[in-house]
Amino acid sequence: MTPLRSSLFVVATTASLGIAASAASKPPLEVVQIAATPNGFSSQPRGWNSFGIQANPDTTPGFSFNQASVVSQCDILASNAALKEAGYVYCSLDSGWSVGGNGDEFGRIIYDSSNFDIPSLAEHLHSEGLLLGIYVVPGAFIADEDKTILGTNVTIGSVCSGDNGLARCNFDYSQPAVQQWHNSVVNQFASWGVDLIKLDFVTPGSPSNGANLPPDLSGEVIAYHRAIAQSGRKIRLDISWKLDRTEKYFEIWEANADSMRTDQDINNGGEPTFVSWEVVQRAIDNYRQYITTVTQYNTTLTVYPDMDNLFVGNPASVSGVTDDERQTIMTHWLGAGANLIIGSDLTNLDDFGLNLLSNPNAIAIADFTARFPMQPRNPGTGNDGSQQLQAWIAGPDPSGTAVVVVANYGPDQGQGGFGTSLSGVQTVNVSWSDLGISGTFDIQDVWADKDLGAESSGFSVKLSEGQSILYKLSRS
Repeated sequence: MTPLRSSLFVVATTASLGIAASAASKPPLEVVQIAATPNGFSSQPRGWNSFGIQANPDTTPGFSFNQASVVSQCDILASNAALKEAGYVYCSLDSGWSVGGNGDEFGRIIYDSSNFDIPSLAEHLHSEGLLLGIYVVPGAFIADEDKTILGTNVTIGSVCSGDNGLARCNFDYSQPAVQQWHNSVVNQFASWGVDLIKLDFVTPGSPSNGANLPPDLSGEVIAYHRAIAQSGRKIRLDISWKLDRTEKYFEIWEANADSMRTDQDINNGGEPTFVSWEVVQRAIDNYRQYITTVTQYNTTLTVYPDMDNLFVGNPASVSGVTDDERQTIMTHWLGAGANLIIGSDLTNLDDFGLNLLSNPNAIAIADFTARFPMQPRNPGTGNDGSQQLQAWIAGPDPSGTAVVVVANYGPDQGQGGFGTSLSGVQTVNVSWSDLGISGTFDIQDVWADKDLGAESSGFSVKLSEGQSILYKLSRS
């Protein structure tokens, strides 16, 4: 269904109210920016991750978590011209690539050689212009406590104790040898050709983790960042999941990580489909909570939001959401400047999904929001609360260019945060003062690749449940 747009009927003219007076009655817009991350990245990562298929095996018959199956997925990132042009380069392995109970003679993490040869996988990916990502969790193995950390005479057990519920002990981050252990691990990763590390089970955060995690594992994030810095290789650090957003910890996350998870996992674990709309509503509201919280500390951020994997590439019957909802998911991940890590089966992309992932106009939006991520502006008030009928703005940049998203999320299915149940097609009126801008803008419908003309006060759209629009505004 195509959204319907019309000019906004303004009750009071700008001459009678004045743009300044109208805008003054609503919260001023403070433009949010993202600067270079701690490890020197200026765009969000784009690629593919294995977790969705691992957790939802019925979505991808024939897939086994081994090197051959991973290569069959990731080779498509290199062979599909549209995906390659869009910049999807990371091939990221999730949990299970490494030996689960012990490390090497120095307690370093090692790959499960029955399923993977990480150096050869990295060499293959690099030969195609792709990059390799791997997955780790906090701590060293309990089984390795008697082993000596590489380059020291310190045993792991003298600086790591207890049981975090993941077969690992808890480090004492005040001990210098702990950093040396992390350095040795990351140096080995670098020698293999690793380009991204996903660090999971970080606290404070990681709610309902089913483990026995210490309440504060921020030292692990710092240690991995320092290890990357000394490794001599450019490696991204992505931390997970649903991390604490208080100022104390957010300052640690954005000083050490390149992206951070804003929500829990969104996939339908064990189901024949990847995702449900109820959980997507939750993920979008968690991004709203994240961006409205952290921008109270600073409006120039140095970390990208990770809203979890993108499950939009496969047909609706496999993705688990309608085509309108698939487009709305992609629109919000684009608008947020979030990680664009595909979780879908790349061997089963339909034309609609491929276009969502690689549309040149949409990828240009991702390039924009990598510098100017979106923030909520409630239609009618300009506030930032959770609403079923919601507007967002990214920018404007110094030239006056902005990105606007407007959505009808449909009735709250239990986790959306807005609690309303408006059904059917809804008309959403969005004024420039709602968005915190003024002037005349040319409007481009990004997905339709259509110029909609110039507007000086706002616009109106009709949206069905789960539907959204993605507009690029350019100052006239």
